[in-house]
Amino acid sequence: MKTHRLRRWLRGILIALGALLLLAVVLDRVFPLPLPATDSGSTVVLARDGSPLRAFPDRDGVWRYPTRIEDVSPLYIEALLTYEDRWFYRHPGINPLALARAFGQWVKHRRLISGGSTLTMQVARILDGTPHSFGGKLLQMLRAIQLEAHLSKREILTLYLDRAPFGGTLEGVEAASWAYLGKPASRLSHAEAALLTVLPQMPSRLRPDRNPRAAQVARDKVLVRMSDLGVWTRAQVHDAMIESVAARSLQQPMLAALLAERLHLEQPKARRITTTIDAPLQRMLESRVSDYLSRLPARTSAALLVVENATGEARGYVGSALFGDEQRLGHVDMVRAERSPGSTLKPFLYALALDDGLIDSESLLIDAPQSFGDYRPGNFDGAYNGPIGAAEALRLSLNVPAVDLLDRVGPARFVARLANAGLDLRLARGVKPSLPIILGGVGVRMEDLVGAYTAFNREGLAARVRYSPDEPLLERRLISAGAAWIVRDMLEANPRPGYAPGTFDPGTRPRVAWKTGTSYGFRDAWAVGATRAYTVAVWIGRPDGTPMPGQYGAVTALPLLFQTIDSLPRTSVSATPSPPPASVSQVEICWPLGLAVDPDHADLCHVKKTAWILDGVIPPTLAEREAGVWAAGVSHVRIDARSRERLSAGCTRKQEGVIDVARWPALAYPWLPRELRRRASVPPLAAGCADDGLDALQSLRIEGVADGATLARAPNSNTPATLRLRALGARDEVMWLVNGRLVGSTQASATLEQTFPETGPQTITALAKGGGYAQIQVRVLR
Repeated sequence: MKTHRLRRWLRGILIALGALLLLAVVLDRVFPLPLPATDSGSTVVLARDGSPLRAFPDRDGVWRYPTRIEDVSPLYIEALLTYEDRWFYRHPGINPLALARAFGQWVKHRRLISGGSTLTMQVARILDGTPHSFGGKLLQMLRAIQLEAHLSKREILTLYLDRAPFGGTLEGVEAASWAYLGKPASRLSHAEAALLTVLPQMPSRLRPDRNPRAAQVARDKVLVRMSDLGVWTRAQVHDAMIESVAARSLQQPMLAALLAERLHLEQPKARRITTTIDAPLQRMLESRVSDYLSRLPARTSAALLVVENATGEARGYVGSALFGDEQRLGHVDMVRAERSPGSTLKPFLYALALDDGLIDSESLLIDAPQSFGDYRPGNFDGAYNGPIGAAEALRLSLNVPAVDLLDRVGPARFVARLANAGLDLRLARGVKPSLPIILGGVGVRMEDLVGAYTAFNREGLAARVRYSPDEPLLERRLISAGAAWIVRDMLEANPRPGYAPGTFDPGTRPRVAWKTGTSYGFRDAWAVGATRAYTVAVWIGRPDGTPMPGQYGAVTALPLLFQTIDSLPRTSVSATPSPPPASVSQVEICWPLGLAVDPDHADLCHVKKTAWILDGVIPPTLAEREAGVWAAGVSHVRIDARSRERLSAGCTRKQEGVIDVARWPALAYPWLPRELRRRASVPPLAAGCADDGLDALQSLRIEGVADGATLARAPNSNTPATLRLRALGARDEVMWLVNGRLVGSTQASATLEQTFPETGPQTITALAKGGGYAQIQVRVLR
């Protein structure tokens, strides 16, 4: 009988337990845990060292940085579990002993002395928002048990670390650590760990930015508890109590704001986005750009990008002068904006010309007025230099030699080669590549330009700029390693503005291959520089495209470029030249022919140059365009051996000889010194010989003033001295230059009226399209 009753009693218990279990399952399904979605909430964009660059609040405006246990100092975990829930890893979500103690204290003192809540119960309240009441406490307990049934202790602790309230719109220990202490939660001291442990108890009353004294009292209470329980030594607690609670005002991080916004838009569901940005460097760059622009015209903005050559990773990214500044359109990211590059594309053109065997580093180029069909480029300052080496033409950023080279390389091929390496040149719809692109008649993005410039320090391989360490390194062949080395050497030889050779010791400064650019109408000022380790680009202008007269690359952008480069980390090889690759060698060449020095024909070598050549190829001077009166290279001239006069075809003498004359390109003659003109001139034509056309270069004559004349304005007149000039003997267009500057053009022997407002010697040159020229000197007194 007793056995039967026992069985019935056990059966009843099992049925009751089963019913309770079924009820728990049903309730669990009907009232599921309000767990946050893994891809919901706020997002934080991090620097490469884990420090936050910018955080984006969730839809409720809460700032919360995703946190893992590994990202938090062990000191904080110790303080939290010791002070809040020493039995966390042993109880099933509620602690009956703690609840009983709390109830007894309430009965005895008629007020709440300790809450008795476990960490799991606190997480339940955070997730469910239960009220501070008896019913709320009961619901917390049920939810705590539910949490323990579904989640591991590690997951529950992570939820607390991620979502505990810390005052205002701050949630989570990582966000609180950065906001209140300016450091990651992984680097907390004993005092800081105790402070952040106690803050969630009364986050509004204990905020250290508002009530530092109350926060310190509560912190010290935690420290005493840690000492009494023997978790921390008395010496550690004593030292921690000495630390004051800093009354730091809450400031959300706002570094690389435009990059962070860009990455957040690209990955809207990601809660942690790690970048390649160097936080201390980024902070310095933003401060430097802001200070630098304070001296520039209103509404001026700037962009700056620093990329590590070896990895292609961006270390600094300043998209605008001041993020959020409406006057400067600070919300516009100029790193990604399409702008005219000015002359910053020229190094790529010279490198491609090297690879094509068109030039070496000292090839003779001609900087003189020229027409390319209906396109006539001019230099930035309006002056011309005549014959000039390729390296110097690149360093001076001369326009006519660059257009000449692009015409020979081919605009379409140039654009395609850059596009293949990641530098897309944006042309207007329906417009085909043409010669003006080399002077900035195209749109580029700064990040694409910088990626291409890394090729000069990556053996010719261009790298796409990386903003995340997870992005793959994408690299494409742009130029050969030899061409990259030669062009970099050409640009590194350009001295820093304001420093003459020998006036300072550059031994500790990094070697910089730099280039500036200015777009048409002074709308964009550029400076791009590359060291062994980094490539840096600076853009200054107005995002709306309005001009900034008088602001151009060398004056406006270049100083900021060098300030940035000088502040970057330096390696042991930063200041030393790198050896050339095997494909590069050095030889002596001769102008005007461009060939190697030949001791057996010393008379053909007018000027010696030491040049870098590629793959052993020594290219001759480029054939001149539209110069029908000039025979390129060497002229073999028959002469009368006795009189040394020139003999034309059909003209004979008893004693004849042949001499070789090295001729310069026709457009170079007005700039040649007298001795070089003499060496490049053919002997005079012998009497009775038919004209052979070799004197055509000297067939022009300037009429309107005598060579060596002195000019002065009329007495008591403010009108400058004026001349009416004609080029006699001209049959087509004549270009007129004064002191190397183009001042106008005429057709055939039409008249040019020219004023001379400046005093001193003036050189007047008439240059015919076919190469003929005339030149005189005058002096202006007043």
